[in-house]
Amino acid sequence: MATKEMKSYSLAEMKDKYIGKAGTKERDDYEYDLRMDVLGRMIKAARQERNLTQEELGNLVGVQKSQISKLENSTNSATIDTILKVFRALKADINFNVKIENEYLQLT
Repeated sequence: MATKEMKSYSLAEMKDKYIGKAGTKERDDYEYDLRMDVLGRMIKAARQERNLTQEELGNLVGVQKSQISKLENSTNSATIDTILKVFRALKADINFNVKIENEYLQLT
């Protein structure tokens, strides 16, 4: 009996096929949502490591508990100012990488 060789695909190929090519609105939306999800998970992990409730972190930042919950669950897009305040309150460093015309800038 002849065996059939399976074709394997890279993650990039799968994204291109099922989400859309890089640079399309669908792909950009997916990548944005993914980054917001990762950011939310980082905020939650840092908050839990500091043994803070969402309400306590909200008080430190000057926002309602619901805003912290939304950040952690990626249900809204927060301003950079709010994100920076959250990480400052958590005594956590945050770094941004900005890509401009094939060059990376790192902001710390």
